[in-house]
Amino acid sequence: MAELERPQRLQIMLTEQELAAVENWRFDKRMPSRSAAVRELLRRGLAAEGFLTAETGVKSQDFGVLSPTAEENPKT
Repeated sequence: MAELERPQRLQIMLTEQELAAVENWRFDKRMPSRSAAVRELLRRGLAAEGFLTAETGVKSQDFGVLSPTAEENPKT
């Protein structure tokens, strides 16, 4: 069996409305697959927010929905 070009799998759960939005975007942009569409949406979202790469040593727990205040996470 040939080695996979993308050996990492990411599984997500979507509502019917979320899936419909992804599918509508995919067909509008003529993306070849649902996976390609999701990868492109992720790429665009990360690029728009300036988070294409995380800094070395950053842990999953350092990312959250709400940004910490300056008092909670002062810069040194």
